[in-house]
Amino acid sequence: MKKNARWTRARQAGLVSGVIGVYLFVQTITSGWAAASAQAAASTNVPEVKDSAAASAVPGAHLDYAPGKAPRFWSVAVAETIMARWPDYKLAYHAPWTYVHGYSLYGFEMLYRATGEKKYLDYIKRYIDQFIDEKGDFIPITRNGRPPAVPSFTNQDNMMTGNTLVMLYEYTKDERYKNAATTVRKALDGYPRNSNGGLWHSHGLHGQWWIDGIFMSQMFLIRYGKSIGDSEYCFDEATGQIAAYAKTAEKGGTGMMVHGTYEPGHGDRECRWALPNTGLSPEVWSEGLGWYTLVTVETLATIPKDHPRRAELEAILRRVAAGLKRTQDPKTGGWFTVVDKQDQSGNWIDSSGTAMFVYTIQKGVELGLLDKSEYAPAVEKGLQAIVNLMKINDRGLVDVYSASDGLSVQVDYDHYVNNPRRAVNAKEAVAGVLWATAIVERPALEKLRPTDQLTN
Repeated sequence: MKKNARWTRARQAGLVSGVIGVYLFVQTITSGWAAASAQAAASTNVPEVKDSAAASAVPGAHLDYAPGKAPRFWSVAVAETIMARWPDYKLAYHAPWTYVHGYSLYGFEMLYRATGEKKYLDYIKRYIDQFIDEKGDFIPITRNGRPPAVPSFTNQDNMMTGNTLVMLYEYTKDERYKNAATTVRKALDGYPRNSNGGLWHSHGLHGQWWIDGIFMSQMFLIRYGKSIGDSEYCFDEATGQIAAYAKTAEKGGTGMMVHGTYEPGHGDRECRWALPNTGLSPEVWSEGLGWYTLVTVETLATIPKDHPRRAELEAILRRVAAGLKRTQDPKTGGWFTVVDKQDQSGNWIDSSGTAMFVYTIQKGVELGLLDKSEYAPAVEKGLQAIVNLMKINDRGLVDVYSASDGLSVQVDYDHYVNNPRRAVNAKEAVAGVLWATAIVERPALEKLRPTDQLTN
């Protein structure tokens, strides 16, 4: 009780005036956040489009944050908004078990590690425990009157939330989570591939290797290899997927990776987006490149220093970071939805990809892989762009603007910039800003954490 009271009093009293961290640039970032947030709340440029959270959120969900004012910690406000909207997290999004659940819950773990606040870990555990029995076998789940079903792992998307199973095993050593994670791991045995080893996005997408899928399956594998076993395969698979995609889909050493690649000869299903001479998709989509940058930097944070592909992945990260520095919008600090066509008509700043790039660059600096003095401005400007695309609504909840609510590989530029799924609170954007703000705000959050509340 005293520990929780201390945390609450500290937040309410505003004892921390800014983000305090190892890196000096983090201290300077948050000074303009409050003003930027107020500006964003009053902006007339924020589009009035569909609210993706509204359909499944608890009616009347609210928090005590003041509309038009910046919260002390954006990461905490975003997490609390998710919990307020969905006390039962399986009711969020398009299915009970999706990649977005795992993506968001990874951000919840960041907050748990930073604050020691058990509510974040409890929220993760309540979600996962609905899907497995006392032996760790997946059990049927029903929602919205649909027939009961267990999660399927014939696609890479659903593997992402396997990361959360490994997470809970790390904290609890409960064999149920290990057993369930092993079910996900076995799904990769015999999984269909292209001739270069690239994993199909799903069993049914013959020959299609999407950049998204590298994040979805390899975020699971690197954690499984680190904490459960089979590390040689897990680390070799993850580094191999990342390296092979760069060789296949990078645009001329620029660090810009197109959204998908296609290899014919695996069936007669038409792939409309693949260019006939290369099999590549035409554009560099911000969220797709974001998935790739996240898994690259997280893999570098996990694999051994002497892994044979480490130098190759470090070089990829530096090329991507340099490409992002070149393509960052000087006016807003964000990145466009088609990353490398900043000046083309119809392009717009994507909060989801921007958040992913902020996290990647910050993590790269923390790992000593990116030069702080060179990349500090990119992080600072990127954070400003994120804040300008968020606001506290009249129910005290965080709303995130300017992102696509799920998008497959598109046939051309116009289909990316004019897609009909632009939305407020696009699920990937909400998770992305949680990651970005959590990594930057971590030092300040840790200052408020009771010294005896240590996590693994």
